[in-house]
Amino acid sequence: MSGELGQPQAGPSHAGLDLPNPERNRAGVPGGVIRRAGAQGRRSWIQKVLEQITDSPLQWVTPSEVVPVAVLAVQRYLLEDEPRDTIPKPPLYCYDVTISDGVYQEKCYLDPSLNFLVYKNILKVGIEMKISRVSCLYNEKRLGQGILCIDNVHCGETLEDISLETPFRNSAHEEVPERPLRGGKSHYLALWNNEDPYGDIWLTNKQPEEHNFNNTKIISLSHLEMTWSNRRNFPALLVRILHKSKLRYYGKPDKKMIEPYQTFLEVADSSGTVSVIMWNALCPEWYKSLRVGLVLLLQDYSVKKSYPFRMQPLPVDPQIKLISTMEICLNLRDPPTNIIIIPEKQVKPEWRLPKLNHRFITRSELDDMPENHICDVIGILVFVGRVQRSKKKESREDFWSYRWIHIADGTSEQPFIVELFSTSQPEIFENIYPMTYFVCTQLKLVRNDAQVPKLLYLTTTNESRVFLTGHRGQPYTNDIKVKNFIHWIKTRTDSEEVRTTVIGGYYPYPPVPETFSKYSNSVKVESLLTAISEVRKEIEDLQYREQKRIAIQGIITVIKYIPHASATENASASETLRNANRPSTSQATRRENQSQERDNNKQYQDDDPMGSQYFPATHESLSPTKKKRILQGPCAKLIPVPQPETSAQRGNRPDTPNIFQRRESTSAGVQGKARKTISDRWESPLWREKKFGLIDHLHYSCVHPESIPRKFIFEQRKFLTEQFNSQPAKYIPPEGRPPKLEDFKSARSLGHFEVTILGLNHEIAIDVAFLPMYSPEDLRTSQIDTLLTCMNYSCVYPQETPGNDRLPRALAGDIIKAVTKLDKVHIVGILDICNLGNNKVEVYLHKIYSPTNTS
Repeated sequence: MSGELGQPQAGPSHAGLDLPNPERNRAGVPGGVIRRAGAQGRRSWIQKVLEQITDSPLQWVTPSEVVPVAVLAVQRYLLEDEPRDTIPKPPLYCYDVTISDGVYQEKCYLDPSLNFLVYKNILKVGIEMKISRVSCLYNEKRLGQGILCIDNVHCGETLEDISLETPFRNSAHEEVPERPLRGGKSHYLALWNNEDPYGDIWLTNKQPEEHNFNNTKIISLSHLEMTWSNRRNFPALLVRILHKSKLRYYGKPDKKMIEPYQTFLEVADSSGTVSVIMWNALCPEWYKSLRVGLVLLLQDYSVKKSYPFRMQPLPVDPQIKLISTMEICLNLRDPPTNIIIIPEKQVKPEWRLPKLNHRFITRSELDDMPENHICDVIGILVFVGRVQRSKKKESREDFWSYRWIHIADGTSEQPFIVELFSTSQPEIFENIYPMTYFVCTQLKLVRNDAQVPKLLYLTTTNESRVFLTGHRGQPYTNDIKVKNFIHWIKTRTDSEEVRTTVIGGYYPYPPVPETFSKYSNSVKVESLLTAISEVRKEIEDLQYREQKRIAIQGIITVIKYIPHASATENASASETLRNANRPSTSQATRRENQSQERDNNKQYQDDDPMGSQYFPATHESLSPTKKKRILQGPCAKLIPVPQPETSAQRGNRPDTPNIFQRRESTSAGVQGKARKTISDRWESPLWREKKFGLIDHLHYSCVHPESIPRKFIFEQRKFLTEQFNSQPAKYIPPEGRPPKLEDFKSARSLGHFEVTILGLNHEIAIDVAFLPMYSPEDLRTSQIDTLLTCMNYSCVYPQETPGNDRLPRALAGDIIKAVTKLDKVHIVGILDICNLGNNKVEVYLHKIYSPTNTS
């Protein structure tokens, strides 16, 4: 409920009423000069709304004129309990929204009843928004201060470009550091997680400084361990940082802490290694300046007994003693800690500080490593998945951010598969893309050799750190395995890297076990099975980029094959996108034709809830125009339909077959062969009997452009990286005219299936998508013969292999044939449900357990 009308304070502030304010205190929550629009030029809509509120006897108004405004920022923070709250609430995150009317910018408070618009990424930066009701929240301890509150909005489309030159109406909103409009919390949080440092309170300017040790008394860690309980004052510690953890935010509405952060450092001298805990305001001051390998002089610290349930990481040198009976605490006060970074050139050999020892392994060695093994890896990124989120705890608002990546190091045909959680390094996590040299430390091995397919991947730990291109000067550069990788990378060509790199898309990992009983033992949920009547609520509860796996029971009643059709239809797409500021004439014409077809032919859309317009039962009775129309339904813009080719396009056509073109052949002999060999759709008699009597039919089978993995184009790395990152908190103007994601070539050629699952009670059905995956072994053996065995294959995108043009059609036929054998069979389906934001939700069929593999 706020955009500020005066100056923000702890509690409501107001920067819109031009009343005298003798108490203006610039040291508190910022205040400042209120600008008013001049007599000339366009009048500010924001200013007019504020005047309406001033003149209104109510605390809210409906603007006399509703005009679109642009959203420039959506920022999150924790609102502390109000004095009148008697029962502490769970964490309640509030949002400040910065808008622009073309004349002024204004920071507003979003009423908590509208928070769901941010949760679903409907209210986001870069869109046009209409505000139909506003109110003012006053600070009763200040004169003329309050904040403009957004109470009702309509979120529109994304704008092509927004000017950032418009000034803030209230200059207080421009002050540094940025402060939230409400509450006593002094800073904003990252928009989608609590681990990432966000905003200008996080300093990076701490530099090494030479220190005169003549009058400095130093104590060893082992000596401190023996004597700390009998001391009141502690001598200085001279230590090297061996590990640095990600940030932990522990803010609560009822905790009156300004910057409730915590991070762990594992430090060592020649006598031992110990945990150091950095608390609260010291984290924004020091966290981004401290890195593994630095030498620190610590003074005025405190010591306490260590927390018994925390697992310390393994020491880099097994000869160094692990001290687990005490912890070193660093605070801004009580006592105020003094931290000095000692330059490496001043470090003396007689100090005998431990050196960093890394645990690099190669991909060829990974198969022999035990479960939970801790290791470091180096390689080149060949796949970077989209950012996803998972809830830390049910019924809470806190999420982990993570993404899946593949790292190749030249020692194996298989890459490292890594589950990369945010490591409090957003500058890296949000800027990784294929063809980048990548190092990740302190990874833990997850494996299960008894499962089919075998489970084998790495996941980050609390102490994991990531490094990108530019390893010169890093402490690991002298490691022999790092040198071997650098030698291997010099032997590769750019064409090899481009051909095998992929970015984004739906990534169905980790795979589930081959039997339902094993699956039951592997998941940790309160309820193993979800009733099909509860699926809608599960989907509606998902927040932006949240992905969740559930199990339902049902009967497969319909399956239909949707062939892959690239929007560009030929290999020249990559070349076109290298100069994407101007779309090609053929692309523009194709989009125009597709739009015209959809507009002119709505009468051809089938009202059948299954949308059987995709695959007519009889091909030969339709004219080419009608065939095209039939293939265009509600998902047509998501799965583009091929248009007639020019001779130039035929010359550049890739190996991927055009199934639709075969249907439109004018040769009767070819038509007859196509009708005989192509089986695109199967529908059970049970479905024909039950489909009109359903009480609910959920449609979630569309595959959106964001869910299709794309061939990576280095020249478009900025655009592609942004598409598969999380939505930013602040608007970033595009560079030139950005391309469309649909124009990038898909990394998959198999298309997908739409599968209808009917509930066991025959009352509810759900349409889901199934994306068959395959591995390089499948290309060599072509042994994909059933729906059950084609699922759960390794999610390694295969290289384009000559002669595999028949694979999509063969696979489609095999899968549909397998499904017919499941007619009327009760199955358990493992579904991945994904919220892509902006009202886009997908449900994928990950695995089917039939009676033959449920036990």
